[in-house]
Amino acid sequence: MVFSSITFLFYFLPIVLIIYYIVPTKLKNLVLLISSFIFYFFGEPVYVLLMAFSIFSTYIFGLLIDKYKDTKYKKIFLIVSIAISISLLVYFKYTDFIISNINLFITHKLDLIHVILPIGISFYTFQMISYLVDVYKGESKVQKNILKLAMYVALFPQLIAGPIVRYKTIANQLENRTHTFEKFSNGVRRFILGLSKKVLIANVLGELVNVFLASNEMSVLYYLLYGVAITLQIYFDFSGYSDMAIGLAKMFGFEFLENFNYPYISKSITEFWRRWHISLSSFFKDYVYIPLGGNRVSKLKWIRNIMIVWLLTGIWHGAAWNFIIWGLYFGILLILEKLFLSKYLEKIPSIFSHLYVMIIVMISFVIFSGENTTQIFKNLTGLVGIGGVPLVSPESIYYFKSYFLVIIISIIAATPLCKNFVNKLKCKKIINLLEPVFLGILFVVSTSYIIDGSFNPFLYFRF
Repeated sequence: MVFSSITFLFYFLPIVLIIYYIVPTKLKNLVLLISSFIFYFFGEPVYVLLMAFSIFSTYIFGLLIDKYKDTKYKKIFLIVSIAISISLLVYFKYTDFIISNINLFITHKLDLIHVILPIGISFYTFQMISYLVDVYKGESKVQKNILKLAMYVALFPQLIAGPIVRYKTIANQLENRTHTFEKFSNGVRRFILGLSKKVLIANVLGELVNVFLASNEMSVLYYLLYGVAITLQIYFDFSGYSDMAIGLAKMFGFEFLENFNYPYISKSITEFWRRWHISLSSFFKDYVYIPLGGNRVSKLKWIRNIMIVWLLTGIWHGAAWNFIIWGLYFGILLILEKLFLSKYLEKIPSIFSHLYVMIIVMISFVIFSGENTTQIFKNLTGLVGIGGVPLVSPESIYYFKSYFLVIIISIIAATPLCKNFVNKLKCKKIINLLEPVFLGILFVVSTSYIIDGSFNPFLYFRF
C-alpha cells in the first residue's frame, strides 16, 4: 500500500484516524501498532513475520545490553544483535547480487535464489541498529515495553521509506505526545503538499523518463531532457514521500525531523548532502564515520573513512553496481572539495557554484538510475554528444515543448521561492482563507490524477 493510492487515502487512513481519536489515550499506541502491521501486511503478508522477529530480537538484545551495561558482555550483545540485523538485510537484499558477481569468475554457475526484497527493510533495519547503539552508549533508555518498541519500528508513516527516525528523537513521544488541532491541520497541509509533489510532479516527470527509455531516436537535447527529468523526479518522489510521512506523523501527534531542505539550491556537494536525505546522512555520520575516527585521524585514514561511508551509502541504496559507482562518485567529490575545491567554490560567483552542483547531481542521478554500466555509459556520453549523437531530433523537440512547463514549475518548486512568498503573505488575513481552498484544490486534482492514471510508482520501494 502506498500513500498515493485510493485505498490508503479514502479507506485506510480515515478509518485509522477515526479509531485513533475515539479510543482513550492509553489505547492509542495499540491502535497505531495494529494499524501499522495491517498496513505492512497489505503489501508484504509473509514478511510481517520477518519484521516481528526483528523487533523481538532487538527488544531482547536491548534488555541484555542494558542489564549487562557495566560488563564486557554488553559489547558482545551489541555486536551479535547488529550482526543478526545486517545478516537478514544482506540475505534478502544482496544475495543474488553477490551470487551473480561470483558467477563471473567461476565455471560452474551458482543458481540465483530470487528472494523477494521485503519493502522497507533497509529503513527499519537502520532504525533498530540506531536504537541498540544508543542504548549501548547510554544515550537512550532501554524500552522495556515491547509494544512501544514495536510501534517505533513499525510505525506506518515512516515504515516503507523513512525518514530514518532515531529512537532518541521520539522516545518521549512514545510515552507522551500532544494532540492539537493546529498540529493536526499542519499535518494535513504537509501531507497534501507531499502528495501533490509526488503525483503532480514526480509521476509526470516519470512519464517523460519512461518515454525516453523506450525511444530509439536519441539526441543531445533528449539526453539532457532525461537528465533533468530524472534529477527532478527522484527529488520530488522521495521528498514528497518524506513530506507525507512527516505530515502523517503530525496527525498522530509525532514530530519527525526534516529529511530534505531544498538541496538543489546548494553551492557545493558538501552542502548538498547536508540538505539531501538528512536522516541517512546523519545516520552514517554518527554510526559509521565518527566511530571510524572521523576527521580526527591521519589524512589517509580520513580519506579511507569517507570512502567507506560512501561505499556503504551506495550499497544501502541497492544491490547493483550503479549504486556502488554512485556512492563512490560522491565520496571522491566530497574528498576533493574538502582538500581544495571548496576554497575555489567560495570565491567564484554563486551562480557558477550552483551550476557546478546541479551538473554534478544530474550526472549522479543518471548513474543512479542506470540499469547497467553499459546504459550508464551510453547516457553519460549522450549528454555531451559523443558517438555521433545529433544535437536535436524531432522527437526530442516535441517532448521538450510538451514538458517544458512542467519542468519550469518543478525547478521553481525545488527552491524556497514559493515558501518564502507564502510566508510573506502570512501577515495578511486573505492567505488564511485562500490556503485551505488551494490545498483542497491540490488534493482534488491529485486524487483525480491517481484515479485517471496508471503510472504511480514509488522509486524508493526498491531500496
